[in-house]
Amino acid sequence: MAAKGDKGGGDLARGMDLLWGTADRPSRGPKPSMSVERITGTAIEIADAEGLAAVSMQRIAAAFGFTTMSLYRYVPGKAELVALMIDTAIGDRPDLESVPGGWRDRLADWARQCLRLFVRHRWLIEATGGHRIMGPNELGWLDAALAVLADAGFPPVEQHDAFLLLNGHVRSVAQNMTGADRLRVDEWSAALGERLRRHGDRYPALVAAMRGGGYSQPAAEPLEFGLRCLLDGLEKLLAEAPGTPPGR
Repeated sequence: MAAKGDKGGGDLARGMDLLWGTADRPSRGPKPSMSVERITGTAIEIADAEGLAAVSMQRIAAAFGFTTMSLYRYVPGKAELVALMIDTAIGDRPDLESVPGGWRDRLADWARQCLRLFVRHRWLIEATGGHRIMGPNELGWLDAALAVLADAGFPPVEQHDAFLLLNGHVRSVAQNMTGADRLRVDEWSAALGERLRRHGDRYPALVAAMRGGGYSQPAAEPLEFGLRCLLDGLEKLLAEAPGTPPGR
């Protein structure tokens, strides 16, 4: 599980203990100024400034003026460190119960808060992909969304599927907004515009959409448009469910 160049992959049990605060802390050694919290905070600062690839056990140890091996006394490997970074950056579960309105408003608020996190910590998109261990804060965000869907009346299977749709939409918008490997918008537009000037007759719908402003809307609008479509669909599904009280 360790990244290339990092020794010591750690293990699942140790990683879970670190995330949930049940791991034994080093009780001896010459580095009392180091801690899991400080290591994690430094890693987040590096990732925020330079991206996830810039985070390494060697880099963090150097930031403290310590050896890399001393770091492994606190965090067994980079995979475990990234898990700590994710849970720390995400923070406490959102308070959706205080959001005025019904379940649609609460889910929309969840999505907007989630997008803000992805924008604030751009490395989160990359870090949260694939199967991995999850910490208490991340599970809290999942639980908050499922609680709203349960209160709305969706059965458990549909709660999970609805969450995947919502989360996938937020991640898609965030990826377009924060993707580190994408061309800048002006470069992309210039390159595409040049090709369409020469071959636009092959793509009439695309040309019409671009000329009509379809590719120039503010960055927040794709999230809101998708949310309306998604929530409208969920509301229709809920209304058509057998045994749903009229007007729910």
